[in-house]
Amino acid sequence: MARPLLLITGIAEGFGAEIATAFARAGHDVLGLSRSDRASAYIRQSVEQHGGIYHHLACDLMQASDVVVALEPHAERIDVLVHNAHWLLMKPFEQTTVAEFERVWRVACFGAMLSAQAVIPHMAARGKGTIIFTGATAGIRGGAKFSAFASAKFALRGLAQSLAREFGPVGVHVAHLVLDGLIDEVQTERRFGTSSSARMSPQAIAQACLALSAQHPSAWTHEMDLRPFSERF
Repeated sequence: MARPLLLITGIAEGFGAEIATAFARAGHDVLGLSRSDRASAYIRQSVEQHGGIYHHLACDLMQASDVVVALEPHAERIDVLVHNAHWLLMKPFEQTTVAEFERVWRVACFGAMLSAQAVIPHMAARGKGTIIFTGATAGIRGGAKFSAFASAKFALRGLAQSLAREFGPVGVHVAHLVLDGLIDEVQTERRFGTSSSARMSPQAIAQACLALSAQHPSAWTHEMDLRPFSERF
């Protein structure tokens, strides 16, 4: 029998790679979708070490036609979708351009809609499947200088709730994963530098995603809230 197939949007080194590794270890093949494939060799090696097959899809999630073309050959086989694509923008509102605001929304929310729309009909036909949208505290509480990012993450949370209510009754598990804190990965180091405060383990978050995908339909989690022990909330 074919191994179950995971699709990760916005895949990259760090968290995305750890999701791929965790699911490969649990018996999945992996599709990674992002504009850049610079991390694909490392991710492929990690997936193959655990008996899986990795295939990279070079695609711009902001372009609907590109997403359709990229996903169409694989959509029927996808068992789990983890939408992790986002563009973090921290900028005063009066300095935020129209193009920046739209881009943040297109990557985080519009990209989730396109990916979900490609896979949900097949999941619903099978009566099973899991969709996980990775959110943030900004999707629960908008902060200063986060107008674009917060509005996009709020929209993503609303999309998750709507899809869960529409497709949960036919067997599709839709979950929203709130990540309240910085992830300990290369991208965080580049943007924020090193820190002595606790950061979220990408391996631990990946295990949470795996656990969500394995839940029994009688006890599904819709929204899971993760943060490091030292984080205030």
